[in-house]
Amino acid sequence: MGDPRNVAHDKKVIQEKHHKGEDVAKGAVHAPQPGKKTHLAKKKQAAVAQVSSAVKSAEPAKPEPKPDPTQLEKSLAVLAKLRELEFHSRGNIEKLAELSLTIEDELKQKAFVEPIGALYSAQDAFHSKIVALIAGYEAECERLKPTG
Repeated sequence: MGDPRNVAHDKKVIQEKHHKGEDVAKGAVHAPQPGKKTHLAKKKQAAVAQVSSAVKSAEPAKPEPKPDPTQLEKSLAVLAKLRELEFHSRGNIEKLAELSLTIEDELKQKAFVEPIGALYSAQDAFHSKIVALIAGYEAECERLKPTG
């Protein structure tokens, strides 16, 4: 390996040339300026444009981009948590039904029958919505699974 001072000097010379624009890019009309793109000769620009458009038209239409395996893994984790919420929601509905019967029939506390009924209805609506969400999310997870 060479002397580190020589390596550092060479690097500095290359950087200075780059910043001054002394190295001319192939096909460039004139020396590039720092922070600006080089301009190719007009004939080359037209040829490059034709080639790039031909390449674009020759490419077949890509189906969907390949799903990311980490995205599938994270989505499955979310699905598991949604299922856990649905499980607890079902448990809450059962507990509210028991409490409703206890309040209404055993304790005869009529003032609390309507509020617990409203709470039961709200929990039932939540349960219905989370079941629908899980169904949709399961479809999304199936879409993310690699085919094969």
